[in-house]
Amino acid sequence: MSDARPITILIAALGGEGGGVLADWIIDAAEHADLPAQATSIPGVAQRTGATTYYLEIFPLHRAVLGGREPVMSLTPNPGNVDIMVASELVEAGRAMQNGYVSPGRTTLIASTHRIYATAEKMRMGDGRFDSSKVLEAAHELAKQAFLFDMRAVALAHGTVINAVLFGAMAGSGALPVARAACEEAIRRAGKGAEASLRGFDAGFRLASGALKEDAPDAPPVAGKPDARVAAEFPADVQEVLSLGVTRLIDYQDEHYAGLYLERLKRVLAIDGTPAHRLTAETGRHLALWMSYEDVIRVADLKTRPERFERVRKEVRAKPDEPVVVIDYLKPGAEEFSSILPPALGAKFLAWAERTGRLRSLNIGLHINTSSVLGYLTMRSLAWLKPWRPRSYRYALEQSLIERWLDEVCAAAKREPQLALEIAECVRLIKGYGETHRRGVANFLAILDALVVNPATDDPREQARTVARARDAALADPDGDALAADLGRPVSLSKPVIWLSKSP
Repeated sequence: MSDARPITILIAALGGEGGGVLADWIIDAAEHADLPAQATSIPGVAQRTGATTYYLEIFPLHRAVLGGREPVMSLTPNPGNVDIMVASELVEAGRAMQNGYVSPGRTTLIASTHRIYATAEKMRMGDGRFDSSKVLEAAHELAKQAFLFDMRAVALAHGTVINAVLFGAMAGSGALPVARAACEEAIRRAGKGAEASLRGFDAGFRLASGALKEDAPDAPPVAGKPDARVAAEFPADVQEVLSLGVTRLIDYQDEHYAGLYLERLKRVLAIDGTPAHRLTAETGRHLALWMSYEDVIRVADLKTRPERFERVRKEVRAKPDEPVVVIDYLKPGAEEFSSILPPALGAKFLAWAERTGRLRSLNIGLHINTSSVLGYLTMRSLAWLKPWRPRSYRYALEQSLIERWLDEVCAAAKREPQLALEIAECVRLIKGYGETHRRGVANFLAILDALVVNPATDDPREQARTVARARDAALADPDGDALAADLGRPVSLSKPVIWLSKSP
């Protein structure tokens, strides 16, 4: 008895995942098993900058053995002294390992491998996602034993919340000092949603104990299937990427537009000197994304697709006979309006809005009930403008920029393949809408003008390094200050000067 110590459990769960309910289940199961237990919690920060943590201790001796004595247990976890670490999301498991809560001689790590991107990841101009593979590698190295699988997918498949699957995985791991039957009884005593929670618990238990195998991911699409031209005209090592691009662009516009995509890439392929045709693959990836830019037509189309309403119903777990109301909040402005006008008229309207200072003030806040007949038809009427898109101002503007970028990529490929790759990667700067899109385009054109069209060096390899450094600076600092410092001159993002009469 003198050597007995509490079993320490640390749970990190995001909002809405039932972390508090999970802690209550564990405490209830322990107390009904006549084991002393206590729990504390520390609220997390909003906007996905940290999870709420729940710290529990369970003394593994029954009160009858203790003879009326009560163990003194801690209220907070200590690095290196956690027996069971539970994380409802992969990067939360990474946070726990970074903070020292996972140790090889002691800790059983139970974590879901799915991702919910953190604010720091979404703020980056480029791909700011953390490398999941590094977290998985660290988990197997740092934990005494690790149980890692996509628990969110398992929860959705069984119509429950992830906390039930986590609880089942804890019981199935063998690290929890409470029997399975006691855990299931705790879920039943909680009452609400008990049957669905028990299904999730059972799946988590069997996956952790090895009685059930996780479903294999869907096979990737077969290269060349969406369009026969990809298989006939392009090498095998780029066919998968290009097939995905063709599929995306047919969905976005039509087969003729996808054909334009392939014609553009044939120019690149003809001069591609990179191993495994990497330049064609990377250019094809970025070109497919750029050619399917999001305008009001695209947004309206995506918001009125049947699969979107099915996904919403599934996410809120609505029953077949329950109505679900979907409200879309939109705020179109001068740029969105000009984007669907004819090129000449759209350019004049946008120039007028910039000149008069109305570019950022001409915004209309709309709340559209897309699940109603009138709201659906209002939104769908914009989607029906898809045939008009090639005649619009935004289309002409985007295609002009795309052609300029491709010309520079092809010209650079004849000099130095690495330079062409760096120029192709600059498209990562163009994303989003409104101010974010304007700033991205300004940064993109600044790099093109200063370092590609008018380089400071004739050495193409040095020029490639300069372009890469400037691009990374722009991606790291959305405001453009880092890029301006790198270029040695300010990035042009024009703003009108408005003269107002003095008030009497």
